[in-house]
Amino acid sequence: MPDLSLAPPPARAELLRLLRTRLASAEGGLRILAEDILGQDARIDFVAVDASARVVLVLLAEAGGDLELVARGLAQRAWVESRLHDWLQLAPNLGLRPEAGAGLVLLCPAFGPESRGAAAALASAGPRLASYRCVRNGAAIELLIEPPLRFEEPMEPALAAAAPGSPAFRTGLTDAELGLSAQERREFE
Repeated sequence: MPDLSLAPPPARAELLRLLRTRLASAEGGLRILAEDILGQDARIDFVAVDASARVVLVLLAEAGGDLELVARGLAQRAWVESRLHDWLQLAPNLGLRPEAGAGLVLLCPAFGPESRGAAAALASAGPRLASYRCVRNGAAIELLIEPPLRFEEPMEPALAAAAPGSPAFRTGLTDAELGLSAQERREFE
């Protein structure tokens, strides 16, 4: 069995390559249309389309860049949404629905209370937040994303906000999704 350990994130180019692979294998999957394109005064890491033909922007930041990432993501989403009809005219075979708007997925090693609060204040229009970690698996580096990205469900913020006092896994997974028995569940309480 390989030795697993947390690893520092690799260089940004390698991190984006790992993320590209993870996005394609996410539940519901994404079809990546463009990478590293210029948006509103900054680069957009990925522009993709989900299974429902909605455009999804994916942006990644390093540790400590979470609050700026939320602001940058919202600005980029507004910029892209105002251009979706033009994109469809330029490339009608993109398979996107401009009327669906654009979803936003933001990835950072951790999101502080201000970032989570800003995203939550936007309700269902808010970005989906996900934390990433790099794990060394033998000689390879793998990217773990929490909560796992799923694109078959409606794009809503994944803030894993449990009601006070209610037990919940940090990942937001339910007992059924984890397949835990009652005894295994009690071990976590």
